[in-house]
Amino acid sequence: MRIALIPAFEPDLKLVNTVRELRKTGFEVVIVNDGSGSRYHEVFEEAAAYGAVLSYRKNRGKGAVLKDGLRYIRQRYQPPYIVVTVDADGQHKTADAVRCCQEAEKQPEALILGSRRDDGGQVRVPLRSRFGNALTRKIFQIRTGVSVYDTQTGLRAFSDRLVPPLLNIPGDRYEYEMNMLLVFADQKKPIVEIPVSKIYIDGNETSHFDPVRDSIRIYRCILKVPDVVKFGLSSLIGFLTDYGAYAALVTMAGWTGAPAVFAVTVSNILARILSATINFTINRKYVFRSREKTAVSAFQYAILAAAILAGNTVLLNILVEGAGISRYLAKLVTELTFFTLSWIVQKWIIFRDKPACSVKPEGYLTVCGKGEVE
Repeated sequence: MRIALIPAFEPDLKLVNTVRELRKTGFEVVIVNDGSGSRYHEVFEEAAAYGAVLSYRKNRGKGAVLKDGLRYIRQRYQPPYIVVTVDADGQHKTADAVRCCQEAEKQPEALILGSRRDDGGQVRVPLRSRFGNALTRKIFQIRTGVSVYDTQTGLRAFSDRLVPPLLNIPGDRYEYEMNMLLVFADQKKPIVEIPVSKIYIDGNETSHFDPVRDSIRIYRCILKVPDVVKFGLSSLIGFLTDYGAYAALVTMAGWTGAPAVFAVTVSNILARILSATINFTINRKYVFRSREKTAVSAFQYAILAAAILAGNTVLLNILVEGAGISRYLAKLVTELTFFTLSWIVQKWIIFRDKPACSVKPEGYLTVCGKGEVE
């Protein structure tokens, strides 16, 4: 069985032509109306003659409705089946959708992409599409080591075996499709491209892709820096602040002739307070992007900072007074010792990935047309 899944936002009658052709070719069709509004009711009403139409009141994004469509397919159809995602604006030929499905049937563990290859200039590609595709292609290859010619194609086919993992991929808008490629590339799962026709209707003006906002989402996914790296950079900033303040304060204390224990202890405490404040702010907002209330995470962080400060101070004095190590070298050794402890506690306790509040979807306002369920 072959199922065409079509996310649709404010479509015109090309959607009706697309689903009619797909249905004639033997596809089951599932259309998701992504909050298009009452002005588009007639289009979806006509499309409902050829497939199931799932409608939402509000626009939720391409990634969200693709996953909702996949959930519906899992509930409605029994394996084995092949799903092919098709855009609603008529830019994908039914024959190409069939070819993608045929390849997915041969390779049920692979993600099949309908790749719009260079045709020698026979089809005029809009400048923004040509430039965007080339740039994204190169960055994706650098990031993953995997070469994918058409990273932005919406024509994708896969077997029912891949539906569960696809539902677990994050992203609610256009970045979902890029996340899909990143997950497959990172997990060494096969990505297979087959050449398909290039169709750009009216210079691709019907596309709802925002070249600025959606590009930022996509490149943020590709260029995502691992948390541990960002934590390291944050810690480096905190360390430079801490070490700089410590060195300045302990030097000034030396000018006063203060005892070494007093100078080291006070300087270390004051420097730690300053660096901890900066480090907490960076970690909360940019490293772990915590959704926890500031007061709660600040309290937990304060306890951690106090514990590390106590251990830090004790170890620092042991190294300086007991082992006779230089005050400056001892500071370096101490910071490296507590770096790992701080990462573990912040990652898994203070800023751990807490599940977001369970927000139920709007629910299908209507499930109509062919394939209607009770």
